[in-house]
Amino acid sequence: MRRIVSVWLIDWPVTVWARSAGPNTPDPFAPDAGPLAIVQRTARGQILHALNPAARALNLAREQTQADARAMIPHLACHPADLAADQRALEALAVWGERWSPSVTVDPSEGGLEGLFLDLTGATHLFGGEAEALILIQTRLKEAGIRARAAMAPTHGAAWALARYGGAKRIATDADVREVLAPLPVESLRVTDAALKQTKRFGLKRIGDLYPMPRSGLARRFRDGAGVGLVRRLDQATGATNEALIPTRAPPRYRGWEAYADPLGDTAGIESRLPGLMDQLARSMESDGQGARVLTLTAFRVDGQTRALSVRMGRALRDASIWMRLFRETGVEKIDPGFGIDALMLTADVTEPVVALQVVMGDEEQACHAEGLAALIDRLSARLGEGAVRVADPFGSWLPERAERWRPALSKASPPEEGLRDTARARPLLILDPPEPVDTIAEMPDGAPAFFTWRRVRRSVARADGPERLSPEWWRPRPDDRLTRTRDYYHIEDDQGLRYWLFREGLYGADYTGAKDERPPSWWMHGMFA
Repeated sequence: MRRIVSVWLIDWPVTVWARSAGPNTPDPFAPDAGPLAIVQRTARGQILHALNPAARALNLAREQTQADARAMIPHLACHPADLAADQRALEALAVWGERWSPSVTVDPSEGGLEGLFLDLTGATHLFGGEAEALILIQTRLKEAGIRARAAMAPTHGAAWALARYGGAKRIATDADVREVLAPLPVESLRVTDAALKQTKRFGLKRIGDLYPMPRSGLARRFRDGAGVGLVRRLDQATGATNEALIPTRAPPRYRGWEAYADPLGDTAGIESRLPGLMDQLARSMESDGQGARVLTLTAFRVDGQTRALSVRMGRALRDASIWMRLFRETGVEKIDPGFGIDALMLTADVTEPVVALQVVMGDEEQACHAEGLAALIDRLSARLGEGAVRVADPFGSWLPERAERWRPALSKASPPEEGLRDTARARPLLILDPPEPVDTIAEMPDGAPAFFTWRRVRRSVARADGPERLSPEWWRPRPDDRLTRTRDYYHIEDDQGLRYWLFREGLYGADYTGAKDERPPSWWMHGMFA
């Protein structure tokens, strides 16, 4: 049996305004608070978008014009609406709601009926039962300064109706959902204003009034398709039709979760709870043969906010000791506990199968080196940041300075491009980017140099091997807008035994004819051999 909780956030725009106005702002929900309205600009002018209880007690109503309201209540305090801020706060609260359920959806209702949907199927026993879970949700929200009312039912529609119109009845089951919904007003089905007006015109005031009516006839009695929407909402509430809602964040497949009666107030308290969370997560992943490449630690604060910290790994792991070290390297102290943290959640956001590697006899040292290198990359990335540790990937280019691209070491490598140059010729370990100019003296214009000057030092060539000719990439212009030309590369060894990688850019008689406005071939230092 599905258990869906609908949380009605009563007067949500007023709550958001009060929380953003500062700590010295009077509580608009206090018994002695004055009338207050959140005002929205529309084509009709300024209208009342939300009201506090004191304003409603004075017979003010939503969508009433501000001018009429001020004529009735001259001392009415009005503040501009910020719909974007209300939506951001609602989404942030949905993330905070993951302390109770991994699947939390923002309720798209409007007109002061904003809320959340939480899927607690199979999880109510974690909170002591269904009634205890509802009490806990409302209590936590109240402690965070949020007025709310929660109800539980097997469908989203039934839970929504009970939360807003159910009175003392807060829980419905598959067996009694129709009976529980029957006395509620038709507007609790989340129907449009047009459908609601027509139902009242036909004398259909309660949901139970709709039960005896044939579905096809009920749908045809309404104009503009309103009857179809009414029937669909009724079927969704009673469970005859499924209703799909998209969670604010995709529910994690693997997670470890703990709630605390006494809130955690410092970094030491958070670190002391991490091993238990990691053991939970590792056990659940081990049963499926999975390992984590991305972990996220989410702290749920008592003030209704969340703080998160993520770590990435170069390979899938489920070793809790390594996870702990990475979180410490990243900095658990970055999590601000505020007035206290009463729940922690550790999720595996990216997982991969963990396959045992068989090491060939004699390669144990190489395998240990690979594992040590991966662990070093993980620690450096956690301490310095993911973008600070990078590795090179092959790239489809003939030119050596373009033959690779750098990426963060913890990100996945791109598939190799077709047409990558496969050469067995030696390349220097150190390549200069960009190449540096050299002055040369050659016995023949198109031959290897006999002497060259680089960085103001003249060197005599003892041996030369080449050329290795690389064709220009005319479709990729140089950064300095110079045209690329054919290159002849030479392996050069000077009289002191030092080896260099030089190239001549341009060919005599082909790229250069000796005209006055032409650039003659030039020599460049591109790298050094160890």
